[in-house]
Amino acid sequence: MNPMTAARTSSPADRPQLGLRERKKIKTREAIRTATYALITEQGYDATTIDQIAERAEVSPSTVFRYFPTKEDIVLTDEYDPILVEELRRRPADEPWPESLRYVMREAIRTGVEGDAEVARLRTHLMVQVPAVRSRMMESMSVTGRMLCTAIAERTGRDPGSLEVRVYAMSLIGGLMETSLYWAENGHQDDFVTLVDRTLGVLEHGLLKENP
Repeated sequence: MNPMTAARTSSPADRPQLGLRERKKIKTREAIRTATYALITEQGYDATTIDQIAERAEVSPSTVFRYFPTKEDIVLTDEYDPILVEELRRRPADEPWPESLRYVMREAIRTGVEGDAEVARLRTHLMVQVPAVRSRMMESMSVTGRMLCTAIAERTGRDPGSLEVRVYAMSLIGGLMETSLYWAENGHQDDFVTLVDRTLGVLEHGLLKENP
């Protein structure tokens, strides 16, 4: 999803065990990502090629493309969007929606950003500096938004295709993307949890007049 996506709020024991084939796929994807991050750190985004990534990851270029259609996808794609949606579904049915959302987002940040701060900073830095990465992130997050529509609809009793649900989901996605950009544009100095709390506050209460 983005730097704050990697939510793992339930125990791994609660989840079905992956088969050998799926574990190998995840291992290959991680090897490609790790190689990409290392090369970009060493020589920059534009200088990093698919051939170099393949060589560093010890796979073929065709394997890289089989897992990631573009170089931007290597930087941005992760495994956690379905997990994020599932965690929202796991929250108590009587818990107010804003509280559920805040809880899951905080856990996502704790695991996805604080758990690998260097990668999170690199991703958001590239979103600011590289137009192709920013554009691809917008496309990726729109897919996440459609997934969120289902979870939101289940909690609110609305049609997932309704205008209200779609507007809320995409407002959330857009807000989180702007939060990531703001964080990077300001040198990653702010606490990301605090920034996301502010973002969710705007979505919950609207843009309040600032006290003089």
